[in-house]
Amino acid sequence: MATASDVSRLRAARLAAHGLAGGGLPSITAAVERLGAVQAQDLGAAKWVLGARVAGAREADVDAAIESRAIVRTWPLRGTLHLMPAALVRPVLALTAPREFRRLTTRHRDLGLDAAVVAEARRIVVAELAARTRTRDELFAAWEGAGIATGGQRGYHLVWRFALEALVCCGPVDGRTQSFVLLDEWAPGPPAGAGDDARDETLTRLLTAYATGHGPVTVADFAWWAGLTLGDARRARAVAGEALAEFDAERLVAVGAEEPARAAAAAAARPGGRLALAAFDEYFLGYADRSVVCAPDDARKVVPGGNGVFQPILVDRGWVTGTWRRRDTRGGTSVTLEGFGDAIAPGGYRRALEAWAAFRGVPLLALEAADG
Repeated sequence: MATASDVSRLRAARLAAHGLAGGGLPSITAAVERLGAVQAQDLGAAKWVLGARVAGAREADVDAAIESRAIVRTWPLRGTLHLMPAALVRPVLALTAPREFRRLTTRHRDLGLDAAVVAEARRIVVAELAARTRTRDELFAAWEGAGIATGGQRGYHLVWRFALEALVCCGPVDGRTQSFVLLDEWAPGPPAGAGDDARDETLTRLLTAYATGHGPVTVADFAWWAGLTLGDARRARAVAGEALAEFDAERLVAVGAEEPARAAAAAAARPGGRLALAAFDEYFLGYADRSVVCAPDDARKVVPGGNGVFQPILVDRGWVTGTWRRRDTRGGTSVTLEGFGDAIAPGGYRRALEAWAAFRGVPLLALEAADG
């Protein structure tokens, strides 16, 4: 059974791996590279996942990192939008897309997306995106104009399919709207390699990236995060070899990651170790087993109803202590904190929430605990 010291050491190491301890990470691009991928179906939340790890960052810095094309938003893992380093996108899609296609066969048949419809939709999207961007509504209108209905999730599934094919990806951000572009034009690169050697190389790169930004981790954690079978995750561990080292009997870290003692010192360097993290933050979301950072009963409060919608979380020295919600008004934003169990002192999270408000470019007007 793990001792309290073992668990504290594990949380400290994870805080350091995530870039949430000490001085953080140097840039938004560095944060994506450290984490390997950031779940990003909620783009606003994903921006703060990154901003929380980069001191003094602003929302516009995330937009600029996307515009630089060093990071790409697409559907590489678990059939869900992520931000990922551009260099990983093609090889990871080659690894994960075949399984997604198999999983979607019945759904696409039910939607009437047969080979002829898909081929015509592909022809249209290539023509529409040639050397330009298009919003989702504009793409849907082009398909509708050609007689391809987009209702009932047909349009979404077409975009998703073409992203899995490495044909399209999300491009520049305008406020909360992100247009689509051709991946070959937005982030050109060689096609992903084929064969067992290429697959093993990608498994190694992906597991090493995951362990670097999330470690210490288990093989089961990696399988969940990457949307791979446990067999593939075990293969990744085998072929990664000396790129990984044992942290304890169950968990792995990337070679070169900070030593636990240094991680603990870095965690202690942040006053109180209190963080206000985004909904869907990788510190909570990115593991099959979250019990190291949150009590199981409380974890259900982070995802109320078990509907896959994660709430923003409060973290104290690596432990998830509650959730928070914002209320925007004309003059700024106010925040209500809801603790798990014991009453929570809002003042302890003021510094973290002031950083979040500054990241958004709005004043923090009020900070209060929820009633009851």
